[in-house]
Amino acid sequence: MSLREGSPYFLAVTAALLIASLITLVLRWRAHKPNPLLDNLSARVKAWWIMVILLGLAFYAGPHAVILLFAFVSFAALREFITLTPTHRADHIAIFMGFFVVLPMQYGLIWADWYGFFAILIPVYAFLVLPIAAVVFRDARNFLARTAEMQWGLMISVYCISHVPALLTLDIPGFRGRRPLLIVFLLIVVQSSDVFQYVWGKLFGRRLIAPELSPSKTVEGFIGGVGCATLVGTLLWRATPFRPLQAMGMSLTATLMAFFGGLVMSAIKRDRGVKDWGNLIEGHGGMLDRLDSVAFSAPIFFHLTRYFFAT
Repeated sequence: MSLREGSPYFLAVTAALLIASLITLVLRWRAHKPNPLLDNLSARVKAWWIMVILLGLAFYAGPHAVILLFAFVSFAALREFITLTPTHRADHIAIFMGFFVVLPMQYGLIWADWYGFFAILIPVYAFLVLPIAAVVFRDARNFLARTAEMQWGLMISVYCISHVPALLTLDIPGFRGRRPLLIVFLLIVVQSSDVFQYVWGKLFGRRLIAPELSPSKTVEGFIGGVGCATLVGTLLWRATPFRPLQAMGMSLTATLMAFFGGLVMSAIKRDRGVKDWGNLIEGHGGMLDRLDSVAFSAPIFFHLTRYFFAT
């Protein structure tokens, strides 16, 4: 992607962040006293600045830099997942293989553009080999739960997230030099859905969807957030190989997967008795708190794009 093609979109995101920063500053000045809601909003905006800058630098450094960035993201996410789930000494070999064999191989396959192996490495080979690595210690205590936790840690933190940079490997007629825009499109749609759901929920939220899983998600927030994010995706159709109605359908699918992915990840956190996955990103908790919705939407978005639009 050339600087000329990508600049308008990053300039638009930068402008939106500048406006958000200004609004936050004015609201905090007018409040005259500490306000938890404004403090949370301010922390979110600061975190967005960091993420947008890192992503922008990676884009302009080239595809390999994007792959390396998301490999680091997966490493941090997997570390958070494994940290919050109980492990035994017998799991150490499997954990080592997950971090230092499977994860590098997954992103190495993207680097090499080897789709056939990339698509099955974790759901086939890692799912079978890692339990074997753990069973050699002959420790049967909670073996099924321990194995499943490692498998799903890799599935969510590595396999699903790796589909974001994998978008760079798609061969779409007339779109070859603009493939990074697919990542921009996906991230804007999914993350704007989170923001719009938060705003609509705070302004109009009345009916909770799943209070036992996520006490902040409301029906009004869900409808308003998904609707607004789908509209954003439709308006961005020129940045994609999609036509307007196709962009609408892809955006709607991505936002729905993002919403339900967020609920799944919230259920896991409730099961572990924690509020956040970590504290890596100020205002956003851990890496998985920021990318839970992306993890569930990226594989579906990737495969729909590959099936219907790539050669």
